[in-house]
Amino acid sequence: MQHSTVQGHLVMNLVVSHELSFRLPVDLAYEADDPYAVRLTFHLPGDAPVTWYFARELLLDGISGPAGEGDVHIRPVGEELSEVRIVLRSPDGDALLCASSAPLIAFLARTDRLVPMGQEFTGRDIDAQLADLLRGRENAG
Repeated sequence: MQHSTVQGHLVMNLVVSHELSFRLPVDLAYEADDPYAVRLTFHLPGDAPVTWYFARELLLDGISGPAGEGDVHIRPVGEELSEVRIVLRSPDGDALLCASSAPLIAFLARTDRLVPMGQEFTGRDIDAQLADLLRGRENAG
């Protein structure tokens, strides 16, 4: 049986200022049922976890070059591209997070094995949609 979810865990740094940052545990999740999105859940000390959803392709693009519009911006740091910076914007304020690229790349590789990039709605999804359409036609006649 093939799993329909990819999960990962890493530690990011929540940057408060040039002098102050906090290590933050982050859970990553990807589900074949929602093939375009990744979910990052941040575990804040003394607070309820905060979850952000954004495009898997945005995370992939942001590892190698600046990416994002709107609420999520991702860009690599340094010549080696060994770290990424993620800026999350909300009405409550902005958050700057830094993480090593390696666990993000490994996570994305696992998502690609589950649902290859560019093939998010092929194969089983089309078969299921066709079956639903045919079932609807049988019930109509």
